[in-house]
Amino acid sequence: MEQQLSRPTWSRQIEFTLAGIGCAVGLGNVWRFPYLCYRSGGGAFLVPYLLMLVVLGIPLLYMELTVGQYTRRGPVHALANVCPLLKGVGIASVAISFIMCIYYNLVITWALYYLFSSFQSPLPWQNCNNTWNTPNCSNNATNSNFSSTASQEFFKYKMLEQTSGVDEAGVVRWELLLILILAWIVIYFCIFKGVKSTGKVVYFTALFPYVILIALLINNAQLPGAIDGISFFIVPVWDKLLSVEVWVNAAAQIFNSIGIGFGSLLAMSSYNSFNNNVLKDTLTIAIINSVTSILAGFVIFSAFGYMSYLQGIPVSDLAVDGPGLVFIVYPQAFANMPVSQLWAVMFFFMLLCLGLDSEVGIYVFQLMDHYTAIVSIMFLAFFEVIAICWSYGVNRLSDNLQEMTGKRPNIFFRLCWLIIAPVLITVILIFSIIQFKPARYGDYVFPPWAQGVGWVIAMGSIIWIPLGAVHTLWVLPGSLMQKLKLSVTPYALNEKSKMAYYERGGGETQPGIAVISSDIQLPEKPPIQTNL
Repeated sequence: MEQQLSRPTWSRQIEFTLAGIGCAVGLGNVWRFPYLCYRSGGGAFLVPYLLMLVVLGIPLLYMELTVGQYTRRGPVHALANVCPLLKGVGIASVAISFIMCIYYNLVITWALYYLFSSFQSPLPWQNCNNTWNTPNCSNNATNSNFSSTASQEFFKYKMLEQTSGVDEAGVVRWELLLILILAWIVIYFCIFKGVKSTGKVVYFTALFPYVILIALLINNAQLPGAIDGISFFIVPVWDKLLSVEVWVNAAAQIFNSIGIGFGSLLAMSSYNSFNNNVLKDTLTIAIINSVTSILAGFVIFSAFGYMSYLQGIPVSDLAVDGPGLVFIVYPQAFANMPVSQLWAVMFFFMLLCLGLDSEVGIYVFQLMDHYTAIVSIMFLAFFEVIAICWSYGVNRLSDNLQEMTGKRPNIFFRLCWLIIAPVLITVILIFSIIQFKPARYGDYVFPPWAQGVGWVIAMGSIIWIPLGAVHTLWVLPGSLMQKLKLSVTPYALNEKSKMAYYERGGGETQPGIAVISSDIQLPEKPPIQTNL
């Protein structure tokens, strides 16, 4: 078809695989995953995490890549073709990606700030002899009176100039603002030519982080106390599995880490060749992503053990929260390593690589992360599964795979799409709402007005789902029942049909898009002819 042939494709298929890995593997692997493990008692988190990977992560990634590769469209048009009634899901995925990019890029900004600071000798977080340090600062394990380390105070009082709460906005950090602008510029030049530029960048950005993580693991494993941190990571506290929050966080981590529901991988797969092996890419991306998270877990918990040794307290009593895992614990380890500047430069350059595939403070960051990373993404995942697995249907999806690869998905994937994933996501969504806790940063609980802002941020993506449904029903012709039938009639690339349905009053069609269901009658007005 003309529309298909004109769409660019990856220069080599390995470029999509690496781009998919780079998209899935990111800061969440070295920050959110270890943090959730730490909150959940260490090894106990691995049990629900691996289970969610098998029954949710891999099947739903397989589903998204199939839809993207078959329709050859991004999330907005792909979801609109799959289920017009839920076309807002595609728009919502773009909206949530936009929201998360805004605050996600702050972490890249912090990484750049640390990268530039790493060229100083000694490292600015290496001692407590700086103007921003408080009398309670110490790195001496024999001092039982200190309450913070040099790396903690550099993060809070030097880089962020952290205030007492979200009510106190503070002043603009001009250094961070300029670095933030630089971060956006760097990202633009990585992606401005689409798959042609992205495909070249990922050769380095997707592979370099593993060199650093392995080198850090080898170094950290030799530090005193490292074994205590590793033991905390791999030995489960089985009582933690009785907490619903642990299971909800495990599912949320799978969605956030792999990128399910964000539309990024779906869009990337739309540039694949039509006969690409979707399952191979799915398993490669999902497994490498989880292996990276576990590798990062060993790296950071070995650093945890070293940090607990320095402070003379158990690993479970360390005061870390959110991005502090990256910007407090790791710098603490670097400060006591040989050639500390070199390690610091390489590590924060690695974070930049992970972030590529502040004028605000930490409180706004934490608020946005709390409401988008769990609340929004679970709603979005629920409606995406409904649109693709139930409205479009597992049989149609299986037929699409057979047409592309010559093989239908096995019974495991079909059961996950039809029953396991929808039911499990529904249960997780219900419990995440019932047991939802207000956002907090350490011991600081956000005031009610800030919680309200958080819900507004969450609704910024979710609202497109009902709005899209209302718009679809409004523009479709016929009675209400006819509108409902048409709204759940899937559109897909159909070799047998050379006719495209038109939007009411739109005057244009999308080449190659046709109604599959023969029991739905099209309006009498003929669609505009296209050269197919």
